[in-house]
Amino acid sequence: MDIGLLHPGAMGVSVGMALAESGHRVHWASAGRSAATAERAASAGFADRRSLPSLTRAVDGIICVCPPEAALEVAASVARSGFSGLYVDANAVSPDTGARLADLLGERYVDGGIVGPPARSPGSTRLFLSGPRAAVAADWFAAGFVETVVLGERPGAAKALKMCYAAYTKGASALLLAIRALAEAEGVTDALLAEWSRSQPGLAERSERAAQAVSPKAWRFAGEMLEIAATFEGADLPGGFHGAAASVYERMADLKNADQPQMADVIERLLNEDAS
Repeated sequence: MDIGLLHPGAMGVSVGMALAESGHRVHWASAGRSAATAERAASAGFADRRSLPSLTRAVDGIICVCPPEAALEVAASVARSGFSGLYVDANAVSPDTGARLADLLGERYVDGGIVGPPARSPGSTRLFLSGPRAAVAADWFAAGFVETVVLGERPGAAKALKMCYAAYTKGASALLLAIRALAEAEGVTDALLAEWSRSQPGLAERSERAAQAVSPKAWRFAGEMLEIAATFEGADLPGGFHGAAASVYERMADLKNADQPQMADVIERLLNEDAS
């Protein structure tokens, strides 16, 4: 098959490589994309169709991997192009946003959600799929490092699973980082770390790893936290915690692609009221 990839960022390019390893021809559109994205796509051997209309005319299916706040805009652009193939949205958005995507794309829409890092090793990365045509999209990935899991024909299930998973992983990281900033503001960092070493072994190290791991990506986690908050609220559960987590990540946004960020860099941003 010819499959379009929107867009080959760090995660997207690994998804595209899994498609190529499964025997498909992968296409993308370079219009409006960065030089770094173009370099990733070229290195992976993806065919550049330049514009979105050219891409939609050339492919049988599309998989979209983009920041959550862009998911609706990208889908609307694809719908306007007259694309009639299968469209897999693999973005970290709420089931409600997924329903709006389905309204835009109709029967060709497949609900997706990715759990794990960019797919560079076996067993690391899973693409959850749901909806009436989820099994068709799962068949795209016969080889490569992306494992597919079909959750059934109920639309929204893959989005809900992704929201539940990231609510803990990325939400907990935001909480830990905010706690470290609070301890610094109150002058009790040394005492907190000493107590953690006694009663919560490994937590201090986990907070340090969180600072290093999420700082370069915090700019795109804020939107995901808001989608998670909306998912909680849609189930009549409090969404305030993840709304606050979004604010934590917004204050860290200028650490995008930072080289070896440290806890001190994170605390500086979190204690700066103007950072967001």
